[in-house]
Amino acid sequence: MKKICYTVAGLLLLACCSCQQQKRLPVEKPNVIVILADDLGFGDVSFYGSKTINTPNIDSLANNGVTFTNAYASSSTSTPSRYALMTGMYPWRDDIKILPGDAPLVISTEQPTLPKMMQQSGYVTGAIGKWHLGMGSGNVNWNDTIRPGAKEIGFDYSCLIAATNDRVPTVFVENGGVVNLDPDDPIFVDYENNFEGEPSAIDNPEMIRMAWAHGHNNAIVNGIPRIGYMKGGQSARWIDEDMADYFVGQVKGFLQENKDKPFFLYYGLHEPHVPRAPHKRFVGTSGMGPRGDAIIEADWCVGQLVSELRRLNLLDNTIIIFSSDNGPVLNDGYKDNAAELVGDHKPAGGLRGGKYSLYDGGTHIPLLVYWKNRVTPVVSNALVSQMDLFASIGKLIDANVPEGLDSKQLLSSFLGEDLNGRQDYIIENQGKLALRSGDYVFMPAYDGPKTNLTGNELGNLGENGLFNLTKDPSQLNNLASDNKELTDSLEKVFLDRTMGFYRPFVEEVTLK
Repeated sequence: MKKICYTVAGLLLLACCSCQQQKRLPVEKPNVIVILADDLGFGDVSFYGSKTINTPNIDSLANNGVTFTNAYASSSTSTPSRYALMTGMYPWRDDIKILPGDAPLVISTEQPTLPKMMQQSGYVTGAIGKWHLGMGSGNVNWNDTIRPGAKEIGFDYSCLIAATNDRVPTVFVENGGVVNLDPDDPIFVDYENNFEGEPSAIDNPEMIRMAWAHGHNNAIVNGIPRIGYMKGGQSARWIDEDMADYFVGQVKGFLQENKDKPFFLYYGLHEPHVPRAPHKRFVGTSGMGPRGDAIIEADWCVGQLVSELRRLNLLDNTIIIFSSDNGPVLNDGYKDNAAELVGDHKPAGGLRGGKYSLYDGGTHIPLLVYWKNRVTPVVSNALVSQMDLFASIGKLIDANVPEGLDSKQLLSSFLGEDLNGRQDYIIENQGKLALRSGDYVFMPAYDGPKTNLTGNELGNLGENGLFNLTKDPSQLNNLASDNKELTDSLEKVFLDRTMGFYRPFVEEVTLK
């Protein structure tokens, strides 16, 4: 088992060491599973060196797979990050932002997608868990079949939450229909006005069991205040503490039903996104309160999936890709003592910023690729992105990859055969862009608040920023003024890559 010290610099040095490359063996249509955690930071996985939390199931995959120290989400928030994964395109090209729970589908049904490519290559496709890419075409009727949705962008089967667990409607949507909906108790959702007679966190604080900190003071479901208002659908509403078990059950069902066919599964974990309400089995297990316990629960979910693959004799020919949609956040709208109980734990692993941040902690995320007996275990510092999975998986299965994608074909990097990756990459926070290039990141001179309500730094420097992430992973030393030639050079690359999309002044997006 590989032992890794808890510093980003140490990880990068280890990744530079030589490794024995393994010749890839031909495989007929391997199964592919993408597991995407929600708000899980670079330092929240114990494989990356944390001594304060234990994620043995994720670590087992990492120790026997290719683990990346320079992997990025496209964005520091959920919707745009998931958009990039599904479409292979930078989300800022289409001005993709965080969606409310009743938003229409943001991916065009005419657009090429990763699951469509898999379908065209003979795969059964499934999406289970968190979605947050919108459903319907506007003014969603939750009491009828909701179209367009996951099916229209390439998923044969889906069982999802529409947005996040802190947004209404708090129901599961299976193949476009709300699960366990009573037609005599229809669902209504409104993100502006409450329904007459319905309680809210503002008017009925005595009904809540989890106090809100900011922005989460509308409808109350299971004693937890949410974003947005909801009426009806009592029999369809989820129980927060049972969500992990429910989705694990759906995953196992999908694997059992499709064990004799090649399949592609997208499994969107809802942990450790707020509200953090893990099952009682996990309460108190981390010593860091609900957020840490939710991470332990997420690790259990990974273990359940792997155990089921093993039981069905599918593990040998299944590629498992594990990652997170963006960086971590402690106080994201509820008073759950995440900040008070974090102790010595560093959710971002020493990186600066986190969710909502243009600093590295916003988009620099854990990522590993496991393929039993097919990849040689290695820690790689290749610069890769989740967005690159589209073209790379396409290469692996000899699919017809659409032209014009931002996704790069980096299959050899993802399989650990090549420790090089991209030359550069554009990262994004709520419409504001920066450039990662080699060891450096260039951040334009954005104005605006330094932090938001979560306490996370946003990356509005007010001047150009240049940081060497290998020598200074915490981004404490701005090198721009002393390295004008390099700064100007990277700014030119940045402007070229963003092709007119760069806007020096962008209105801040609220947490809603």
